[in-house]
Formats: sequence, C-alpha cells, structure tokens
Amino acid sequence: MREIVTIQVGEFANFVGSHFWNFQDELLGLASDPESDPIFRNHNLNMDVLYRSGETLQGVATYTPRLVSVNLKGSLGTMSSRGTLYNEGSSSRSDSSTTWFGDVDTQRSEPRKRNLFLQSLYEEEPKEGKEIEDKDIVGCLDEGVDCWTDFSKSHYHPQSLYELNGLWMDPQDFNNYGIGKDVFSEASRGEEICDRLRFFVEECDHIQGIKFLVDDSGGFSAVAADFLESMADEYTNVPVLLYSVRSPMSQMTPKKTVSHKLHDAISFSRLSSFCKLFTPIGLPSLTGSKASKFLNLGDEKPYRSSAVYAATLHASTIPFRMRPSSSDSSEVSSSMDVNTLVQLLTGRGRQNIVAILESAMPAPPLAGKQLENTLLTNLQALTPEVTEDIEDNQAVESMCILGALRSEDKEASVSEVKNAVDASYEQAITKTKPLFCSLSVSRCPLPVPLPFPSIFGNLVGRKGEILSSPVSDALYRGSLDVHSIPIAARWRSSSAILPFLENRMGNLEKLGIQWGAMGSDVVRTWGFGREELQEMRESLSKMVSELNPQFFESSDSD
Repeated sequence: MREIVTIQVGEFANFVGSHFWNFQDELLGLASDPESDPIFRNHNLNMDVLYRSGETLQGVATYTPRLVSVNLKGSLGTMSSRGTLYNEGSSSRSDSSTTWFGDVDTQRSEPRKRNLFLQSLYEEEPKEGKEIEDKDIVGCLDEGVDCWTDFSKSHYHPQSLYELNGLWMDPQDFNNYGIGKDVFSEASRGEEICDRLRFFVEECDHIQGIKFLVDDSGGFSAVAADFLESMADEYTNVPVLLYSVRSPMSQMTPKKTVSHKLHDAISFSRLSSFCKLFTPIGLPSLTGSKASKFLNLGDEKPYRSSAVYAATLHASTIPFRMRPSSSDSSEVSSSMDVNTLVQLLTGRGRQNIVAILESAMPAPPLAGKQLENTLLTNLQALTPEVTEDIEDNQAVESMCILGALRSEDKEASVSEVKNAVDASYEQAITKTKPLFCSLSVSRCPLPVPLPFPSIFGNLVGRKGEILSSPVSDALYRGSLDVHSIPIAARWRSSSAILPFLENRMGNLEKLGIQWGAMGSDVVRTWGFGREELQEMRESLSKMVSELNPQFFESSDSD
C-alpha cells in the first residue's frame, strides 16, 4: 500500500477539501451501487490510498479520510470536532482539567441549526413533517453556505478536525503573516496538531506522500509554515505536495497594500522552503476566464469557486490512486506515485519546484472540428500571475484526463484519448511541444455529488457533454441535471511562472529590505530581521535564475 495523508489548513483550504472528499465519497457510493454505471463500478482506483479502515468502540466498521484539518475555533458550524461517527466524548485538555476555582459566568450561544442537506444526511425529522426533496437541498445550498461543513457529506475520524483553541477571531481579522506567526507554537497547539498527523502517518504501511492545502491569504500561512517546519524534522523522506489556495474574495481589494505584497513574498518564501512541489491556486477572478466558458461562477461565494479548484485537485491526483498493473488496463493508464511526479516536474534539467496547474472543466470531446482548438486551448491556468502562451522548449508537463468523451456523449477508450492528445500536440501551431509530457488516463469521469453547486451552464449535458444548443432556459444547472463530467488537469513546470516569482522577489527587496523601505516597520512587527529577509530574497533569486539564466548576469551588471 502507498498511502497519502491529507492536510487542510485555513478556511478556503477546507472549502476546497470539503468538495474533494465529497467526490471521493460519491465514488465510493457509486462503486458499491449495483444500479450505477459500470464505468463507476469498475473505476480501478484504490481508495485505500486516501482512506483508513477502523471501527468505533461499539464495533461498527468505519472508512474515513486520512486527514488533518486545521481551522479557527467555531469554523465547524453544526459539526462536532469529534466528527459524526465516534461518540466517545471530547479529549480536549481544557475539558478534562480544572485550573480555576472561583466564580464562573457561563454565556452560551444558541447552537446552529442544520440546513436541509444536513438534516437529510443525518436523517433528522424535517419541520412540519414535510419530506425533504433533492431540489430543496440543492436550492438551500445555492442560496447560502456559511461553513465548509454545511455541504460536507463525508464522515471524519475524531483525530481529523482540529480547531485552534483560545484563538477566537473572525477569519477576516486573521489576515496577515505576522498575526499568525506564533499561533502554532503557543498553548501546545503545535504539539497537539503534530500528534494528530503522527496518528495517521504511523498506521501507514508505506506512505507515498503528504498532500498539504493551505489558505495562504492570511495568518494561516504562518501556521502552515511552522507546521511544515516541524514535519520536515520528523518526516525527512516523505515528499510534500503543497497547494496554496486562495478564494477570489480574499483578493478583492482595489489595490494591494504594502502589507499585502510583503505577506505574499514572505508567505511564499517560507512555505516553498518546506515542500518538494509548490502549486499556487487561486485566480483573482474566475468570472470571465476560460474556466467560466461553460460554467456560471460567482467570485463572491467560496462554495462555488472552491468547487472548480477541488475538481482539478481530484483530477490531477488520480494517478496516485490508480491500481498499477504490468500493462495498462482498459480503464486506467499510467499510474504514478507522488515521488515520481516530483521527479518528473523538478528533476529534468531545471530545478524548478513551482508548478502551474491548469484545468478544462468540462473537457471538450476528442472529435472536435479542429482538434488543436479543443483540449489544449480549453485548458485554463488556475495559478495566478503567469504568462499566457509563452514559448518554452524546456517545459515539462504532467496531464491527467478523466472520463473523456469521443463525441457528444460517447465515452472514449484509453487508447483513443492517448492518440487524440498526441495528435493535438503535433497539430498545435502556436504552441511549442514540451520537453517531456506524461499522460495519465482514467475512463471514470468526475461524479457530481448532490451538494455540488449549480455552476454548469445550459450547454452542459447530463454526462458533461458540450451541447450544440442550450438544453433549457435555466442559466444554472446542478447535480440534478449534470451527473458526471469529463475533466482534464495539467501540471506544468515552465518559465511562464516567472512573473509570480519575480513579483514576490521584487516586492521583498523594494518594500522590506532596501534602506528606508516602506514596509520595514511592517516586517519588524512581524518579527523578521533584515538578515532573515535577505536569506529569503536569496532563495527567491535562485528560483528565478533556474528559469531565467540571464537573471544573474543582469544582477551582476547592476
């Protein structure tokens, strides 16, 4: 077994994670349903890579994500931090010991009520005896989601959900690196979080890697950096795939302030120093991008934007779960483990650890009128601050395609997908072929669970096929109308990431390091000295020079 442990730190990371685990839960349900499409019953994916088997004290078997989730106190909504399967009671230190013997004034707020989806999931009796219908659930979620648990259909282990006790604040106030700098080390939080990770790692037979999602738009960046630093000492040989995820809402400021720019530079520098592959995800706006070509996305709702990122995360990591075989099966092709991906993207010539992640959702059919204008040109970069259509003959790519359709609603075979992708690269006039491209294929499409947001446009059919004319007048279609979709995801190691790196390096130099820099007081209050910032700047300059060898020459001439 080659297990993966998942870590989610911060609000938006948990929104993305909630959708991700919903996809996995849906796959598990479809695989065991004799009435489901055979393509789901025979997906040839090993779900044990992500899940652990266990049982409650009552002897009831459980199957839960191998997950550690970290967020602010009060972020779990109606869900208990012990999850929903185990009822042994809390193990919190604050509940089991008494350190104050004076008068106590208790103020208790009304518990949040479960929405229609959660009432249905946990089989609660609805108000007035009215039966809850699926259309009511979809409407309820589309109208309002406050917490990531509001739409989560997964069950979690008691060790999975960690709230930062003693840190009561609104997420919008936890908004820069400095405010989160000592949170991990204070009040035994770091020790408690590491114990939870150790619980999952130690029961693995042969862990292949750690998938780490962090909402790095504010203080959780510092929490994650300290967590990663402690992990580096204990799990030296375990590769970490780090995803920094940001919602459009977190970037909706008219103009980035000095504090914002320094946060971005320091956050990236610190986080990237503790992983094997760093993938930034989060466009300032999804509306109007290629990602919204067949989708109706709202930037103001993390419930909607996180669904797109989670779908891409699912697709790009499918090769880690494919069952390996001596020859490719009829259902999947080209499985790989985490270390193989890392070596592919970072070990061929340039030592670039910052990857671009792209997505086509839904992926177009293989038999388009102009092949070069289908899959390759429909891929949308979800990584911010990248150069579009750059010619880089040293680029390395890893692509994964799920549930491709040959024509409008005919499923394509593995070999047909391979041939189509090869042909599209050969026929593409405006794009230089990468130095190396790995292609993994699964015939199993992305299942659309009931609590998925209604983001599909009226040109998307039941199987995610792209229709020639609108199927209805409704602008928004959801899980009741679209049951699955083909999706393509691509990792790229390319010089197209240079603007992302150069912006952070330049801002750190200009705003934090130069004498009389505008942000010198900011970084000082965050606890960083000039020498430490210079080390960060040196690390960033090495990243830039890997992709732009002329950088050092120009620096020397300056």
